[in-house]
This record gives sequence, structure tokens and C-alpha cells, in this order.
Amino acid sequence: MADLRILFVHAHPDDESIETGATMAKYAAEGAHVCLVTCTRGEEGEIVPEELRHLDGDALGEYRVGELARACAALGVTDHRFLGGPGRWRDSGMMGVASNDHPRCFWRADVDEAAAELVAIVREVRPQVIVTYDADGFYGHPDHIQAHRVAWRAFERAADPSFGAGEPWRPSRFYATALPLSVLEEGVGRGPFQQVGSVSDFGFGVPDEQVTTRVDARDHLPAKEAAMRAHRTQLTVDPPYFALSNDIGQPLPGVEYYTLLAGEPGPLGEDGRESGFAEPVT
Repeated sequence: MADLRILFVHAHPDDESIETGATMAKYAAEGAHVCLVTCTRGEEGEIVPEELRHLDGDALGEYRVGELARACAALGVTDHRFLGGPGRWRDSGMMGVASNDHPRCFWRADVDEAAAELVAIVREVRPQVIVTYDADGFYGHPDHIQAHRVAWRAFERAADPSFGAGEPWRPSRFYATALPLSVLEEGVGRGPFQQVGSVSDFGFGVPDEQVTTRVDARDHLPAKEAAMRAHRTQLTVDPPYFALSNDIGQPLPGVEYYTLLAGEPGPLGEDGRESGFAEPVT
């Protein structure tokens, strides 16, 4: 496991803990090189605690940098970078809002320019595996969509010596985060937070058959919970549920799911899915 290198590309502080926290903690504890790249500082996040609502814009971004550092410490992740450096690109906010037009927002970033920054990291870290979102950005957030585009471009171009600097490297697999509808169903009508009437009300989730990979990291769920608590501007955690600023409860699982978008799968379990990011059988 010690020679396994995984690069996670996330849009904002807290995304890493919500969607991939248990996976990151598991592989870090097992000796893999876990590298996290965050694309923005999350300047447009909606703040949960009343006493922190005076923070906005750059002040919120700076505060969330500290939250992210504490989350990484909880997960055992020691290699974290902001794409292009902290503040290079700004949180774009939700789709259709005025902050989408900010000249530095990530949504407006030139994909090749941002991908060149990521390629430099790929060539340094030399990951076999890249993990980010699907083409819809998991739930349609513009920065998540852009993170997919940038990560995919980097995956395609990292082995191309004409693109960027450094020694070319070819990652072997590209994954998108996935939340099966059957798991999301566990949050319907349950938990201490505001409840939805049906799984479709969440506005995200994928059919179970779309999921190719299952990472059982339940032994590392306490690390994920601690990392999520570190993001107190954004999250309320009450295991086995959590909520964002909308106070709608979601399941907080220790098993995390992915869809393999490129590359050969590793060994399949009895459920027909990979049980992690093991090397493909050759």
C-alpha cells in the first residue's frame, strides 16, 4: 500500500471531508501517499454558526483555510495544496448568482491554465489514481463542474510532454465520487435535522448500478466525523447524520462510493464492485 499514490481534487474546503473523508483517512493510515488539491478557499460559503456570520468574502476564505488545515490533521493528510496557491481562484458561489461573474472565480478559469497547475502537481506526486467529481459536479455546483473539467484535462495531458513543465506522468485511473440512491434513502424521514419527503428531494445521488467502487472505511469514520466538525462554518454534525446550512439531514456513512470513469478496474468483489483502489489485475 505504501507505493499507492492518490490525488483528490476538490472544489472547496469541506468537500474533501464530506465526500471522501473516510477514504482519505483509511489510505493515509495504511501508508498510501494521499494528496489533496483544493481549488478555492470557499469564500462564498453560507455560514452556519451565528457568531461567525460576520465573516464574508476573503475573511471567510481565510477562516476556512484554517478549518481545512484542522480537517486534514484529523484525516492524517499531510500533503495539501491549493490549486495555483491560496486565493489564485475564488469560490464562484451557486450556479446563476452574481459571484459567477467575478473575474477570479474558478468557474471562469481557463481550463488549460488551471490544468497546467494541476499537471505540475501530478508530475510531482505521480499518482496512480485521481479522484474528483463527475461531469455534473455531483450536484451541479459550478466549481465542482470546473474541478471535473480541470482534473480530466490534467489526467489526459499529464503524459503529454508538450503540455506544461516537468517529467510526464500517466495516471492509470480516474474516479468520480458517487452517492448511491439506496444509501441516500437512509436519510429520508430520519435523523435530527429537517427531513425530505423522498430521495428525489435531495437533488443528487446516482443509480446504484452506476457505482463501480466501494471503499469500506468504517473503522475511520471517527476521523471523518472529526474532520467534518472542523468545518464548523459550513456543517452541523450529529452522527449518523449531518447537515449543511439548509439544515436538511444527510447520512454520514463510513462506506464511500465512486465511479471509475477511465482506466482498468481492480479485482471485483461479490457485489461486482471494486473494494478500493487496488491495482488492476494484469
